[in-house]
Amino acid sequence: MKRLVTSFAAWLLGSGLILLARLLTAPRAIWQGIEPVPRQRVYFANHTSNADLILIWTVLPPRLRKQTRAVAGSDYWLKSRLRAFVGHEVVRAVMIERRPEHRGDEDPVAKILEAVDQGDSLIIFPEGKRNMTDQPVLPFKSGIYNVSKARPDLDLVPVWIENLNSVMPKGHVIPVPLLCTVSFGAPVRVAPGESIDAFLTRASDAMVALRPQNGGPRA
Repeated sequence: MKRLVTSFAAWLLGSGLILLARLLTAPRAIWQGIEPVPRQRVYFANHTSNADLILIWTVLPPRLRKQTRAVAGSDYWLKSRLRAFVGHEVVRAVMIERRPEHRGDEDPVAKILEAVDQGDSLIIFPEGKRNMTDQPVLPFKSGIYNVSKARPDLDLVPVWIENLNSVMPKGHVIPVPLLCTVSFGAPVRVAPGESIDAFLTRASDAMVALRPQNGGPRA
């Protein structure tokens, strides 16, 4: 009975978050070189807002959303009971400790691969933290390279979120309604013999190429 109540509460809260995201941003998914089909994937996206995860989750078709989990920083998502509930029960996050001094024996890549081997698709933010600079993206962490090397048949799909940092600017409590787009690009994989630096640069470039100001569609 308790599990049933928890599942219903998670569905109710998740539906509310999706509705709120749609009301505030009228998000539009743009699929470029890839189709929204139920295939296992790792979506890697730019990170400028704490709401990035919810927006991607919102624009995925229900059948994809159901099989997609987030890879999330436990230092953020476990700070309160509400965040923990959303993280664990709503988006079913793979919780990763981002602070090395608190990580102990935890292997973040092993936790991600465990979720992959269970058949889940994942949402990852390879910059590792919110980008508060004037640069398009921060340098990528090595995680997506290690995942692709370990599971070479897995598609890594670049994603660009446009305008969300203007909807939820840092330090503001009340969102500013604006149209947002979420662009999904053609998958990338580590090529045979490709170095980590070459792959991370290629993956970053594939993500940045989806920006509207680079010639892509505008909201």
